[in-house]
Amino acid sequence: MRKAKVYMHNELAGFLTENDEGYSFKYEENYLAGSMAKPVSLTLPLQDKPFVSKTMFPFFDGLIPEGWLLEIAEKNWKLNARDRMGLLLACCKDCIGAVSVEEENI
Repeated sequence: MRKAKVYMHNELAGFLTENDEGYSFKYEENYLAGSMAKPVSLTLPLQDKPFVSKTMFPFFDGLIPEGWLLEIAEKNWKLNARDRMGLLLACCKDCIGAVSVEEENI
């Protein structure tokens, strides 16, 4: 199992988890309670129940680099292009935009 902290404007917004069944994303309770809470994506609206998917959520998959930048990441970190969670954790700590993803050590 691998887990990531998902930040929105440098504030912890939720957790993305990968396990044998697939992926789940759950907003953090304190984030939901805040008056400035905004969804990380229109496809992941604010709610207290977890989102569950057998594949990587398209929003998070879209944060992963493509083309020559993906090739550099694969070579430098020896990652498989099909390991979407590994690529997300390695490449998306400092994304363009409001969302960033950081590995949570379990």
